[in-house]
This record gives sequence, structure tokens and C-alpha cells, in this order.
Amino acid sequence: MEFSGDGFDVVVVGAGIMGSSTAYELAKRGQKTLLLEQFDFLHHRGSSHGESRTIRATYPEDYYCAMAKESFALWEEAQLEIGFKVYFKAQQFDMGPSDNKSLLSVISSCQKNSVPYQVLDRQQVEEKFSGRIKLPENWIGVCSELGGVIKPTKAVSMFQALALRKGAILRDNIQVDNIVKDEVKGGVWVSSANGEKFLAKKCVITAGAWARKLVKTVNGLELPIQALETTVCYWRIKEGHEADFAIGGDFPTFASYGQPYIYGTPSLEFPGLIKIAVHGGYPCDPDKRPWGPGLSLSSLKEWIEGRFSGLVDYGGPVATQLCMYSMTPDEDYVIDFLGGEFGMDVVIGGGFSGHGFKMAPVVGRILSDMALCGEAKGVDLKYFRIQRFQQNPKGNVKDFEDQVGFSSNHK
Repeated sequence: MEFSGDGFDVVVVGAGIMGSSTAYELAKRGQKTLLLEQFDFLHHRGSSHGESRTIRATYPEDYYCAMAKESFALWEEAQLEIGFKVYFKAQQFDMGPSDNKSLLSVISSCQKNSVPYQVLDRQQVEEKFSGRIKLPENWIGVCSELGGVIKPTKAVSMFQALALRKGAILRDNIQVDNIVKDEVKGGVWVSSANGEKFLAKKCVITAGAWARKLVKTVNGLELPIQALETTVCYWRIKEGHEADFAIGGDFPTFASYGQPYIYGTPSLEFPGLIKIAVHGGYPCDPDKRPWGPGLSLSSLKEWIEGRFSGLVDYGGPVATQLCMYSMTPDEDYVIDFLGGEFGMDVVIGGGFSGHGFKMAPVVGRILSDMALCGEAKGVDLKYFRIQRFQQNPKGNVKDFEDQVGFSSNHK
């Protein structure tokens, strides 16, 4: 395929959820946009595939709340434009020990950001959810109406279709292996392993777990982004109770703070099954994945037994799926200009640390703002700058526990 000698306004590298939403946003603004993917579109080797992701505004870090609230609105706008649903509403329910710092920070964050919420004791939780959720003696629950489930593969497809409609060019099986500044014309050359080169005024890198390798090749910068392989588990709901846990009723998306951090969604993608998983996994090389076997499930089985009144079979998951996280030391995103010789010509969005999918529409908006205007409107990027790791290798300092569990040895 040949392109005009004028090149592109923006080339986006990586067509997962972040790259696809960014390409849509750029094309919507009339930019000549090229979206490149190293594998097939909608592949299952990264972080943007599968059947469900939670969306919530309840965050211990208060700087995510405004982003989440904007994202809810942008998901609604996009699905209205495409004509089918990718976002299914539900309540969000967070639970944990009453003295858990992360959960207390969630409550504080809701207060600061005007996110409506209720704090419930164990008896109130049992009443609210008709006995389906039981909490230990010293636990509390936090309930918010701002929750729900996103269908990930369908959502990536939606943004790609919308980008195409707006005039973007999409190409898969193009592995970008370098980005070089054009000293004469200005802008950058994006080169691929098959020998093709693309000239662009700006470039946005949204390469997920591969961002670290690409950035190191491009300018020698070692981003502290570690790929993590995680396992998603589906458990069987006891016969006769399937409707009690189904999406569309009053059963929530949920998160349980403590060790381990556990999350889940109402039954949606597989009839009679509920997704409940540990938020963690094993460090891996994205090009040399172990493909399992995953974390020990003993603590998860025990948690399910204690929480769901015997209505979910905790003997073992009936189905599992593998996915990757792109972890930073502080579990905060990397959204910044690459800098150096590239100045503001190359923008990176990465390190979404297992909690980025819900934010894709707002991240696409932010990355587009940065590429086109040199700044992001309405969001403070100081928490997402690359420079934070030069000041402190651990990144942003927080006074509550890490959410994602790392394990270096298979069990």
C-alpha cells in the first residue's frame, strides 16, 4: 500500500484500546491519522481482549476520579455514535477491613470529588444484597452508583470502526521497530520491520506491554514498565441462583481490599458463570510468555466461600483466561512526551497497571490533546510524568497499600 508523500498528521503505534481510542479522537478532529498494530487487529496477546472489564469511579487516588467520571460520559457518547452497547451499567461495591488504608482513601476520594457513595456495615450489606454478600465482623462496604462492565474486544472494535468512519487508515501486522526524527522536514519517521516507513508530524506510542522495548530502542530510555501475566477466573453460580448474580439486576461490580486484592463482575459473558479474580500475577517478557499456570487459587477459593453464602461454587474455576498488565512501580500511568531530541513530537501512553481500560476514552482525548496542542486540557499530568521515576525509583509516594500482587515464583 502506498501513501502520499505528505505523510500523516499523527501515527499511532499500537491498536489496543488506548491506541484505537486515540486514533478515533484524532480522526474526529480532522487529523490525517494512521493506526499501526504489530499483530492482527483484536488479537489476544496483550491487554485489550476478553469479555469484561470493570468501570468505577471509586479510587484510593483522588486524581483518577475526575478522569473516570469523564470516561463514563465518553463511553456513552461513543456507543451512541456506533449504534451498539459496550458499556453495561451496574453499581460498584468496594469492601474490606474497616481500618484498611486503601478503602478509607476510597471514601476520602469520593468526598473530595463529589462521587455519591454509601458506607455500609456488615448487616446493612447483607440487607442491601439480600444475603448474597456476607462480610466478616470488622469489614465495611462502600457502594456507588458509578460502576459497570465494559466489553473489551467489542470496545476496541468500536473505536477502530469509528476511526475508519472518520477517515483514519488502519493497518495490522506492521511491527514498528524504530522512530527517528526528520532533521530536514521536521516530524518523525516511523519505520517497521518489513521495511516500510511512514512520515508523520507527530507520533503516539500506545504499545502496551511492548512500550518499554520500543522506547528503549527509540531513545535509550528505560521505562520502569513491567509486563505481568494475570489469570481471569470464572466460577459456577449454584443452580437456581443464576439471575441473582446477573448483570441488569442489583448485583454489583466489586472489589475487595486487602491481601489479596480481589475483583469481579456480575454474570454477563457466560451464562451461569461469574468472574472473580485476584488482581495480580507473574512478571513476564511479553514475547516469551509462560502462558500459565497462574497464581495459587487457595486464598481466592477461601474468599469466595466466605463472601457468597454458598451460592457460588468455590471448588475451582470452570474457565480461565490469560491477560497482561503493564505495571509501573507505583501502579500509576505513564502519560508524557518522550522528550530528548523528539521534544513534543512523540507522546507515550503506557503503564496502565491493570486499571486503565475503563479510562480509554479520556486517555485517547488526553493523548490527542498532547500531540496536537502540546498540553492536556483539564487534567494534571504531574502524577503520570516519566520524570517522577528519576526523582524516586518507586514513583509517586502513597500512604496506602499496593493493589496488585506480584509473585516471582510459580506455585
